[in-house]
Amino acid sequence: MIRIKDILNEIERIAPLSLQEDFDNAGVQVGDIGQQATGALVCLDVTEDVVNEAIDAGFNLIISHHPLAFKPFKSLTGRTYVERCLMTAIKNDIVIYAAHTNLDNAEGGVNYKLAEMFGLEDARVLSPQKNRLLKLVTFVPEESAETLRHALFKVGAGSIGDYSSCSFNTEGTGSFLPGRDTTPYRGEPGELYSGKEIRIETILPDYKKAQVVRALLSAHPYEEPVFDLYRLENEWQQAGSGVIGNLPDWEDELIFLQRIKDTLGVECLKHSQLTGRKLRTVAICGGSGAFLIKDAIAADADIFITGEARYNDFYDVEGEILLAVIGHYESEICTKDIFFHIISKKFPTFAVQNSIANINPIKYL
Repeated sequence: MIRIKDILNEIERIAPLSLQEDFDNAGVQVGDIGQQATGALVCLDVTEDVVNEAIDAGFNLIISHHPLAFKPFKSLTGRTYVERCLMTAIKNDIVIYAAHTNLDNAEGGVNYKLAEMFGLEDARVLSPQKNRLLKLVTFVPEESAETLRHALFKVGAGSIGDYSSCSFNTEGTGSFLPGRDTTPYRGEPGELYSGKEIRIETILPDYKKAQVVRALLSAHPYEEPVFDLYRLENEWQQAGSGVIGNLPDWEDELIFLQRIKDTLGVECLKHSQLTGRKLRTVAICGGSGAFLIKDAIAADADIFITGEARYNDFYDVEGEILLAVIGHYESEICTKDIFFHIISKKFPTFAVQNSIANINPIKYL
């Protein structure tokens, strides 16, 4: 039996909620995640049509990119479409869940999907997150060091880019005085002990702290293991805003802009004045990504693609970079495919489908 929380755990394995920005409200919007899942409908936004589509399909889980509930409620009266969606979901025991900026910031998330669709090579984070890494230091008898390292690496410690099982190990002497009621792994109660130990240092993202500490306590032979956690100022290259990568070959500006339209089904693509240069390095941020224009320029990108930008942004690029604005909806509709892939890969026999409701609030004449 697959419970709704099993589905959501798989989403959060790829896009942990801790990756979301401070302003966001990703996660469970309404509903009991402990119930058996009857099916999942995936969408960009939750509207009344989407909720009714889930009801008609017999599904009790809706997974969206944009959170339905962004602001606190003082009452639920059905005054707005948001309130009506929540009320209908409650009446029908439907769980509504959102993976928003956590999916934006995740490796393999929205911007990586766009990079894949445009055929970019060597895709990497444009603006890495900071202050999200921890260093773990612990001390263990030398004969137990390999077992402990394996336990830490198994739950995600020691990963740096494409490298895994990373650690630094030094030999030293540890000492302790076991209390008379203890059962020490080494030494005798009431007697001062000293012996050889290995100092193990490794790295982990902060959202894996609880898992790593549990693994350490489980695998360490001591009754009272000593460990330290230090927050690092290093950038975390595996998570952050935007993506930058390279086209296989240089490409004409207008030809690439037309390719963007064709690939994403964009009805109206806005762009800054053409630079007259061919394109090779492409920076992308789905949604409202204009805050990354300077980062794209600093990274020597030839073009920056995003969903929204201000009027003055088209002036401010000043020929340094080609700015392409494709629409918020158009830049993130691929999230449905991301959710579909994550769920169907882990639960191949589970009923999951993309919503067919047209929820783009912007219409073009």
